[in-house]
Parts: sequence; structure tokens; C-alpha cells
Amino acid sequence: MRRPNDVARNEGRPLPASPTTPSPVRIQMIEDSQPPATPQLAELYSDFEASMMVPLWTQIADLMPASPASRARAHLWRWSSLLRLAERAGDLVPVGRGGERRAMALANPGLGGRPFATPTLWAAVQYLMPGEVAPEHRHTQHAFRFVIEGEGVWTLVNGDPVAMRRGDFLPQAGWNWHSHHNATTTPMAWLDGLDIPFVHATESGFFEFGPEDVDTTATPARSRSERLWGHPGLVPVSAAVSVPSTPLFVYRWERTDAALDDQLRLEDEQHPGVLEKGHAAVRFSNPSTGGDVLPTIRAEFHRLRPDATTRTRREVGSSVWQVFQGRGEIRVGDEPWTVERGDLFVVP
Repeated sequence: MRRPNDVARNEGRPLPASPTTPSPVRIQMIEDSQPPATPQLAELYSDFEASMMVPLWTQIADLMPASPASRARAHLWRWSSLLRLAERAGDLVPVGRGGERRAMALANPGLGGRPFATPTLWAAVQYLMPGEVAPEHRHTQHAFRFVIEGEGVWTLVNGDPVAMRRGDFLPQAGWNWHSHHNATTTPMAWLDGLDIPFVHATESGFFEFGPEDVDTTATPARSRSERLWGHPGLVPVSAAVSVPSTPLFVYRWERTDAALDDQLRLEDEQHPGVLEKGHAAVRFSNPSTGGDVLPTIRAEFHRLRPDATTRTRREVGSSVWQVFQGRGEIRVGDEPWTVERGDLFVVP
């Protein structure tokens, strides 16, 4: 007959993993390392494995590297090819429950076939045929849309119809109801950007279906969010509360174009304003805080004069770039490309 505390005794050794659920932990003992490889160390590592433990000294090079080593690779996607594939999908793949959106994600060649442009960013071409409706839903992932060409689609954000036109940037915070409808007789494509990989990694994704039909098919020239928040430098006193994501659902191309043009004109007049010689740039900001439009995504627009060359930059954050118009030479690490309108490239 055992004493009651004998139940917890195991001669100082950890309880083994259940035979039906073997431990997934594997610890490699490396010769000529610290600590030295001995039978006793091998036994300790085996007990670590059984107890679902991993010692830091065997992982520190991977978990705490001296500098980042992204698995993502620099890569280029041609807009002309992406658009042809989107057109074919338009003929074959319906929009509706099940797939929700006719969106085709860019898969970075270094990320094992996952639909991620970088370890934290998702980028896709979305394509909507004439008269189609992409049904309403919401999710915790933050998102934006950028229109490289065309118009005629309205995105509805919490029932507010927002026109989408070439050059427009449309950010949308997570957990807002949204749907899209094409009110024209021609298809339309645009770039979708989301923080899906980041949310996936943090296991914080929520998704909810809404009605299959849009609340309204109205096509106003200006949305309610523009009328309230779209006046530069002016914050409505009735809603002057700082929020982490922008309450403005669209940043119109006309204003972006004018801001970039003014920077280059100031340079012509020998006044400060440009980022560097021949290089104008603006950052889309949250009008309630002055910070970034979305908590996890920064968005900028850059314009280069003909024959301008930017300085080389190294950043920790990954990014996806799309050429709005023109033609140029890009170098990312050791990868040189000639790019033109619509082309997308990723910077790990």
C-alpha cells in the first residue's frame, strides 16, 4: 500500500509523454559546443523533450539573431500578367459565399507557397465583374484598397458608399462591415492589402458573415466619411476623439497628386519639402491622431522626377510597392528590375 504522496513521486525524473501523443520537441546536441556533449547532457535533453521544454541555449541563434534574416525574398509581379489571370478568373469563378471575394494573393517564393507577400503583409488582386456584389462581412484584419486603374465600384463600409477611382487609397480598420458592388458595365481590378499574416501569427483572427445583399446601391460623389473627415487640417469637434485607425475611408488621388506636385515645385523654388533631390513623398495619416492610417500598416506615396535616383535604404519593416504610372529601374538587394505601370515588387 502506497503513501498518498507517492502518487507524485517519479524519482526526480519528469513524467514521460503519453504514448499516444509523443512529444514534438527535438533537441539536438551539438559537438564542440557549450555545454560539452556528454551522456548526462543527452539524458537531460531527452527529459526536456518528454516534459515539452526547450532550453534557450540551443535556440538563441534563431530566436535572437544578431540581425534579421527574413525567409521572404525580393520578388516582382508584372501587372499585365496578374490582370490577365484575374480576367480569366472573372469568367470561371463566381463571387459569393464560400470564397467571398475573387481575390488572388501574391505568394512570396521564400515562404513555402503560403499566400503571403511578406511574413506580415498580404497583397492580392481583386476583380469584380459588371453588376456583381461582393457580400458583406467583417474581420479583425486591417485592410486597404488601392486602385491602379478604372472606376465604377463602390465599397460600402458600415453602410457608407465610397467611390473607388484610379489613384484612390481606401484604408479600412478591422471589424468594420464592408461589401463591394460594381455599378458599371465593365470589370474593375484593384490591389488589396491586409495584415493577414500578422493576425494569423498572433492567432487573433475573427470573421463574421453579413447579409448577402448590399445595404444600398447608392453611388454618391462623396461618402459620409469624406464629408466629415476629408477636410485637411480640420477635425470635426463633434467627433474629435482619437481613434487608432483612420475614420476617413478614402484618400482621393487629386489631393495626393497635388501634395506631391507641390513638393517638387517647392524644390524648384529652392525651398525645403522633398525627401531628397527629385524625390517627393507623402504618408497617409489618421486625421484624428496624425499617426499612421492603420495600427499595423504604414502607407506612403512617392514620386520621382525623370532621371532622379534615390539613396539606398535598409529597413526592418517589410513592404510591398506598386508602380502607379511611369517606368523606372528598381534594385532590391541584388535584384535589379525595370518596372512600369501596375507592377508590384516586395521588399523583405
